[in-house]
Amino acid sequence: MLHLTRATADNADFRALVRLLDQDLQVRDGPAHAFYAPLNQAAMAQVKHAVVAYRHDQPVGCGAFKEFAGQQVEIKRMYVRPASRGQGVAQAVLAELERWARELPCAGCVLETGLNQPEAIGLYQKCGYQRIPNYGQYAGVANSVCLQKDAG
Repeated sequence: MLHLTRATADNADFRALVRLLDQDLQVRDGPAHAFYAPLNQAAMAQVKHAVVAYRHDQPVGCGAFKEFAGQQVEIKRMYVRPASRGQGVAQAVLAELERWARELPCAGCVLETGLNQPEAIGLYQKCGYQRIPNYGQYAGVANSVCLQKDAG
């Protein structure tokens, strides 16, 4: 059974999963990782809302959000351990992040992922996210894919 816990970015299990995410991204992004790594580290300082998914008391996935603009939040640091992929963990984490954001209240969510993460793009589209022009630091970055979902 999957158990979701709301936490902060200081949660040790969240931080351990984020380290695994960063290792995965370094492989997927190759040389482009040098652009993304500092952005991801800076975002962690702004994360106040994180969700950790546990199965049998073991952390198997995570995600977070930070304040964005116009009463929106930006989904960040989504990761699921390889052995737990394809089992609904990411979808459950994302749904909990969206629930939490609506409690703030929030007008919607934005996020950035990469072309080298087709499974992430598929998940977000399945969950109702629509592609938007690349925003902020991702504008003009060919590898970046930005998406948005209004609160509902």
